[in-house]
Amino acid sequence: MNPDDKKFMFLVLGIPLVGLTYCGLGVAAMSSVPTIRTHPIVSGASFILLPLGIAAYTWISASAKAYKK
Repeated sequence: MNPDDKKFMFLVLGIPLVGLTYCGLGVAAMSSVPTIRTHPIVSGASFILLPLGIAAYTWISASAKAYKK
């Protein structure tokens, strides 16, 4: 199998499955942990900012790498 095919397979299959798992964990935590239920704004913001921060870091790193070439 070509290495590019493995990267594409990860993008097509891996990222959506990781996203669904993250959403499931978030919903489970929001329904079962009392601290998260009492502070919905803070917990919701952190739940949203974590993947946003990872995506921004990945995007900026890839852009910097491409800019160097």
